[in-house]
Amino acid sequence: MTLNDYEFWFIVGSQYLYGPEVLETVAARAQEMTDKLNASGNLPCKVVYKVTAKTNAEITDTIRDANHDTKCAGIITWCHTFSPSKMWINGLANLQKSWCHFATQYNREIPNDEIDMDFMNLNQAAHGDREHGFIGARLRAPRKVIAGYWQDSDVQKRLGRWMRAAAGAAFSRELKVMRFGDNMREVAVTEGDKVEVQIKLGWQVNTWPVGELACMIDAVSDSEVNALMKEYESLYDMATDNIEAVRYQAREEIAMRKMLDREGCRAFSNTFQDLYGMKQLPGIATQHMLASGYGYGAEGDWKVAAMTAIIKFMTEGQKGGSAFMEDYTYHLVPGSEYSLGAHMLEVCPSVAAGKPRIEVHPLGIGGKEDPARLVFEGREGKAVVVSLVDMGGRLRLICQDIQCVKPIMPMPNLPVARVMWQAMPNLKTGLECWILAGGAHHTVLSYDVDAEQMRDWARMMDIEFVHISKDTTAESLERDLLLADIAWKLK
Repeated sequence: MTLNDYEFWFIVGSQYLYGPEVLETVAARAQEMTDKLNASGNLPCKVVYKVTAKTNAEITDTIRDANHDTKCAGIITWCHTFSPSKMWINGLANLQKSWCHFATQYNREIPNDEIDMDFMNLNQAAHGDREHGFIGARLRAPRKVIAGYWQDSDVQKRLGRWMRAAAGAAFSRELKVMRFGDNMREVAVTEGDKVEVQIKLGWQVNTWPVGELACMIDAVSDSEVNALMKEYESLYDMATDNIEAVRYQAREEIAMRKMLDREGCRAFSNTFQDLYGMKQLPGIATQHMLASGYGYGAEGDWKVAAMTAIIKFMTEGQKGGSAFMEDYTYHLVPGSEYSLGAHMLEVCPSVAAGKPRIEVHPLGIGGKEDPARLVFEGREGKAVVVSLVDMGGRLRLICQDIQCVKPIMPMPNLPVARVMWQAMPNLKTGLECWILAGGAHHTVLSYDVDAEQMRDWARMMDIEFVHISKDTTAESLERDLLLADIAWKLK
């Protein structure tokens, strides 16, 4: 399924107390709101008005249907009138989809001349939403609350961003990750409990032998390679005479796609320490696959591979770009402090500021032929870096706000893609906070998601969330981490 294939069910709360005319008005307005939200252009997925719920049975049946509908990524609830919250208990207690409580009302303003008790009985979302909010809190249910007028663009866009997170949660629960070989030897942070991850996040993470991939590479036809080479040449500048190295990358990409698609996998990992039967570590092969939506993790890092795929799915149709990333080195000149992010080969060209160049250079590790890769600079703009780590007994999602800049120097001898940024709140404090939280060296860098969306996704998946922002201090974060550690151990 693509992002646009998902839909969100609009369940509107009311009750029989106010008579049939009020219920007819509520239903008509709910459908009108649905139609206008869908026509706004601010939502990535379709809203489907399902019911004006008046009884426990209606709510329970609708939520049961939502749980079993593969196209439904979540529910949006709103109480036009007062809707007694006890009748929501059975349904919400068994909800398995993401939930947004939309605290809005049909009318923007109070009509001075028209307001009377009939108007008050019909238009009492301020009353109904508080009752509805109580039962969500009482159930301790993970939910998003969005307040504001439903026709305002900023409110609609916020709802749209939540939809993307919810669709990402649905995508996560069906995600399969293919590992070509195992993790890089002796590395700690790329390890993790795959059973717990499947329980919490839904990921199926399994290993396929590199030897099988090598056989698939050898079986790729010249005509298949020729077709992919034409695609490379149309998208990228060919800045090498070593065309055979580029053609081998095309063979690797075609073979990896065949294996992933055969198994229904949307993410993969590999390591330069296990290239049995292969001539090159995949470079442009991986980069071009990332650009088409696959997730990737180097050194066997299956967690960042999955997170890359999820964030790419969440941001489908957006233009900023998201990429597998690694913090490589720092520029520590006072007043001009930056992180330089890169990797050996595999940064996604979706974040490129200009047209990437295909180049061939020695790798220096792995003991194989010089691999072809895309070389470029990342674009300027606000972004985040995201890391998922296994804390032993729970998962922690760390999100840091950053400001990407044009690299302050050309670095003509650096033969890889690179992105430069200022970490929030500044490099030194941000680095201290990242290390205190246990953030990995591998991340997903995205210009398209923000911390609110990643917090929403973490809430939906019932995992810990840590946000490093412009206001974060090392002292406050250390205190918050201690309290969170206690809370999650008690949970």
